[in-house]
Formats: sequence, structure tokens, C-alpha cells
Amino acid sequence: MNRNIRQRPLGVGPLRAFEAVARHLNFRLAAEELHLTQSAISRQIQGLEDEIGAPLFLRGTRHVELTNAGAALLRAVAPLLDRLDATVRQIRQARGRRTVSVTTFASFASMWLIPRLEAFQRQFPDLDIRVSASDAMVDVDGGEVDLALRFCPPSAVSEGAVRLFGEVHTPVACRWLVERGDRGEGRPLRRPEDLTHHTLLEEDAVHLTQGVIGWREWLSLHGLKEFEPQRWLYFNYTYQQVQAALAGQGVALARLPLVAELLRSGELVEPFDPAAYRVPSQYAYWLVPARAARQRDEVAQFCRWVLQQAQQTREAIGEVDPVEDTLGERD
Repeated sequence: MNRNIRQRPLGVGPLRAFEAVARHLNFRLAAEELHLTQSAISRQIQGLEDEIGAPLFLRGTRHVELTNAGAALLRAVAPLLDRLDATVRQIRQARGRRTVSVTTFASFASMWLIPRLEAFQRQFPDLDIRVSASDAMVDVDGGEVDLALRFCPPSAVSEGAVRLFGEVHTPVACRWLVERGDRGEGRPLRRPEDLTHHTLLEEDAVHLTQGVIGWREWLSLHGLKEFEPQRWLYFNYTYQQVQAALAGQGVALARLPLVAELLRSGELVEPFDPAAYRVPSQYAYWLVPARAARQRDEVAQFCRWVLQQAQQTREAIGEVDPVEDTLGERD
């Protein structure tokens, strides 16, 4: 055993300098980012290499490369610095205005959450909401967000998740398209077979989210496996389909919880009998609070408000069981 291996912990300053150089592969750019001189960065890297006992970079005349030891250190350092910075941001926020950070996928943010936020802000004017809309799954306990609003099956939810409402798919279109047909010249929509005279708005297969059915599956379920519409119009995201349906460009197979308000207002209609042509999914929408954030008053307030809004959606889509506030029961 080598008894000369150093045991003292590494300082954060040299590690931050190392991460910046490794990210840019350039000492000058790292120095500019950290507001230090290039020689100061070089001294910190040299001291870190002396502490570790291995070179971290291969320094060429015009380029810098990570060594194997440097690559291994970067894999450990980068997430640690991210978490440290996130924690510091949370502490700073706690001393200023109260903020709740929410992560969710883009279509849910634009179609369900954002339209309701004005009512929340009127009720809680001293509380700021930060929405991060991304289809990438964010680690809710990673320190950067307070809660997530997710879409997944029950088997995939994490501890502490609360079910908001289920998923249901249904054809929708604007009223004039249903009553007068495409461009006012086609056949009105009275039965599924009439779809052959219309444009079907579809989510591109590459972007079709697991748990969301497409038109082909819906048609097959209703005995129209060989059916072909007048034309197809493909989109990347659910909210794009709905926007096209609102503009009268075709018939969308909508996610009912996301269009419930548009159906209530009459901006969209279901052309066929809901009892016969709505298709439920095994997936559902969930509220997932971060463990570290559950005890903060502002997070609890926002979660209660989300549950209240979810109850309204459940009623709108025909789910009769009330939402239960179980946020404190699974800790």
C-alpha cells in the first residue's frame, strides 16, 4: 500500500478552475469566465495536479486535451458543482422573493399550466413561479427544481407522487369544420367514416410520446384499420396539433385533459359520441414534489393550488373520484 497518497480534501476553487478548463478546453476562455488571469488558472490546475498526483490535461501548442485521469475527475466534479450552485441559488432565493421552480413537458406547460397561472398569481401576488418546459426528464431531487408535473404510468412514478388525472384521447375539431366540412366544401363530420373527407392532424411518430396513441391506433380500435383520410398533416408536439385544429386545418386526436377548457368554451368540439369514441390510457398526469422542497410554505401552497386545478380537470373529463392531498403521507 502506498502510504504517501495525500488524504486532505481538495479545495473548491481549483476544482471550479479545472471544470471550466475541461469544458472549454482552453485556459484563456476559462480565465475569462471565472474573471481570473490565465496564469492564475494555470497555477490552480498545476496545484490540483500536484494534489492528485496525476496530470489532468495534455497541453499542446494550440490545443488542450483531457487525460484519462482528467476525464474521470470531470465526471465526478461537474455534477457536484451543478448541485452546489443550485443549492446556493435556493438559499439566495429564500432570502429574497419566494420562488417555486416547476419542470414539466412543453405541451402540458402551454396547454394546461400556463393558462391557469394568472389566477394563481392573483391569489398569491408575492410568490414567483419559474416554469422550465422541456421534454427531457429532470431529476426532481437534483436541487434545481421544486416539483415536476409529469406524464407516465403508475409503475414509473417516484415516491411522494400524487396522481392529478388520467389520460383520454378523443377526436376534436373546430365547430364550423364539423358542421360544414373542410373549407366549407367537404362533408360534415357525423360519424368516423366521414373522416375520409378530412385532414387528420397527427403527431410525428418520431416525437409521439409513449402512452399517447396516434390516429392509426384509434382507427384500428374502431374498425377502420384500412382507412385513409383525405390527407395527413404531421407535427412535432401536441399543442401544435391543437392549434391547427383551432384554425380549422383538420381533425386532431387530442389529449382530453389538455383540451377540456377548449371544449367547455366551445372553441373545439367532439364530433362523435364521447361515450363511444373516447379512448383511455394507462398513463396519467402526476405531481412530484422534491423531497427537500416539500416543507417550504410556498411549495405547499403551489401544490395545493395544482391539486385544486386538477380536480376541476377531473370533473371536466368525467373522472368522479376526488383528488386526495397525499403529499405528506409518502415522505
